[in-house]
Amino acid sequence: MAAAPGVTERYFTRWYKPDVKGNLREDHCILQHSNRICVITLAEAHPLLQNGKTIKSINYQISANCSRLQNKVSGKSKRGAQFLTELAPLCRISCSDGEEYTIYSCIRGRLMEVNENILEDPTILQEKPSTEGYIAVVLPKFEESKTITQGLLTQKEYEEVLLKRFNSTS
Repeated sequence: MAAAPGVTERYFTRWYKPDVKGNLREDHCILQHSNRICVITLAEAHPLLQNGKTIKSINYQISANCSRLQNKVSGKSKRGAQFLTELAPLCRISCSDGEEYTIYSCIRGRLMEVNENILEDPTILQEKPSTEGYIAVVLPKFEESKTITQGLLTQKEYEEVLLKRFNSTS
């Protein structure tokens, strides 16, 4: 008997951004809820989710005067939220093998929250990337909520990209 679909499968639409900023295989996944809020996660094919990668550290400090951890949102109009463009970095993840990955928002909107739980336990980022291991939550502007998915791939289109990659390497 098949398992019942989880919250993510039931209420969120998956969108994918392959090869973010030209970095091969560094794919991001955006889970878009029907209320327009978006959860930024790693796509299944991201190198961090492949076997053998050990995360050494996750850093939300983007530059000397910009830390995503300093994001303080309040009130109905979400005052204080940092505004993000599509290419705004959310965090940097360092691996024990020396590799470093920058995770980008991939959509325009206000940063609602970052997942501080992955700072204490980075393994949940790898074990449960689309649930407890998410990177951040972003709220697009209402008038842009229909257009933010332009340039992103559907689940089916992303699977075709993965198939092409697999066929080109084998």
